[in-house]
Amino acid sequence: MLLAALAAASETVAATSKRGEKIGALAEVLRTAEPDEAPAAVAFLSGELRQRQIGVGWAALRELPPPAGEPSLTVAEVDAAFGAVGAVSGAGSQAARRDALGALFARATAPEQRFLRALLSGDLRQGALEGVMTEAVAKAAGIPGADVRRALMLGGNLGDAAAAALAGGAAALSAIGLRVGRPVRPMLASPASDIADAMERLSPAAVEWKLDGARVQVHRDGTDVAVFTRTLDEITARVPEVVEAALALPVRTAVLDGEAIALRPDGRPHPFQVTGSRIGSAAGRSDIPLTALFFDVLHADGTDVIDAPGAERAEVLAAAVPEGLRVPRRIATGPEPAREILREALERGHEGVIVKSLEAPYAAGRRGAGWLKVKPVHTLDLVVLAAEWGHGRRRGWLSNLHLGARHDTEPGQFVMLGKTFKGLTDAMLTWQTERLLELAVERNDWVVRVRPELVVEIAFDGVQTSPRYPGGVALRFARVLRHRPDKPAGEADTLSAVLAVRPD
Repeated sequence: MLLAALAAASETVAATSKRGEKIGALAEVLRTAEPDEAPAAVAFLSGELRQRQIGVGWAALRELPPPAGEPSLTVAEVDAAFGAVGAVSGAGSQAARRDALGALFARATAPEQRFLRALLSGDLRQGALEGVMTEAVAKAAGIPGADVRRALMLGGNLGDAAAAALAGGAAALSAIGLRVGRPVRPMLASPASDIADAMERLSPAAVEWKLDGARVQVHRDGTDVAVFTRTLDEITARVPEVVEAALALPVRTAVLDGEAIALRPDGRPHPFQVTGSRIGSAAGRSDIPLTALFFDVLHADGTDVIDAPGAERAEVLAAAVPEGLRVPRRIATGPEPAREILREALERGHEGVIVKSLEAPYAAGRRGAGWLKVKPVHTLDLVVLAAEWGHGRRRGWLSNLHLGARHDTEPGQFVMLGKTFKGLTDAMLTWQTERLLELAVERNDWVVRVRPELVVEIAFDGVQTSPRYPGGVALRFARVLRHRPDKPAGEADTLSAVLAVRPD
């Protein structure tokens, strides 16, 4: 498949705002792909690289060779070139990457160069994110979208699901099941305004402490253990304590969902930055130990329980994991008992509680009504769209963050809600400056515009009307609680979630 076909499809998709037309255009081009080309084609059309990051920033894309006259690049060649660029390391690596990119762009036509530049800069904003691409794959293969979504949630990769669907249809997709050792997309919680709201929607329900840790999924097969983050990155070598805890369980095979958290000697949590730093350290710092606490199970000793009701999974979890390694949980039948559990969690220094349906299956990769999170203060997960250089004591740091919520009806688009520089420590300023410069797509002496990838958790006192910003609202007294590099932008809160906070 020629890259030119993807570039043309991308322009068609970007030119329409209608979801059905986007799906149709994507499905048409995917039908022409060979199964082994499908993973790269799906990734590129979704605005992603299969390698995720290859060390190419905005500066490397400023000076490019003239375009080729005729298309010759194939999708496979481009994917291989990206892999080669990402593998370059050591002295002179930046120059080597620029040379390799130059050779690639020299073979690309003008439309292909535009497509590649947008792809590498994270600026391919055509509204073809995962939901649209999933439906396009289903339409291209002539199978129900539900089949593709289930294969995606269990296999974790839409490109692989597309390859299977295009090669063998529904039968091939049905072979993609839960497999110990291969991460499953985590089930997500939706926000509830308070305990009464959550219990009105789910009572009776399980009420669990919401820990201020890092989400982990642990797979054990005999003496082999693999630990994955919420974004499905493997971090096994960084969390030896979690591995040891998994190996001590009275099971041979298991897939567990839980949290890795740094606790003080009295059992109260360290700030999330401590946990995040500990997990981010390749050396696995032993002076800040991690504790593994589990709250769900998807598989145990040869039996998949991912589709079982919540109450049944809790029984399986209790049989496989001792109480000391489980997140505290009790059944509540009304708001008062649930409120008492919330009070206990807050007194122990945790974020709040998750109210969970006793009937719902594990809805991997989805934020549904089966789990509802309750926190005592307003918080939102927003995406950094740009950042301004600081002044005075903050000179040299990117400080004032431009914050955006996900657009409800336009995938890949974000609605700016305001700015904040409050709550940032020197360590946070240093880290975010380095990270945002890696994501930069445009910069000047005042502001750096970035790819919308870094999620930050924002606390605020309320939402007020504001004609200054596109969403028509702004956050009152917004401050940064923490950076969330573990969260993809696709899990940030939407504008409708922001508006739901507004008082009547």
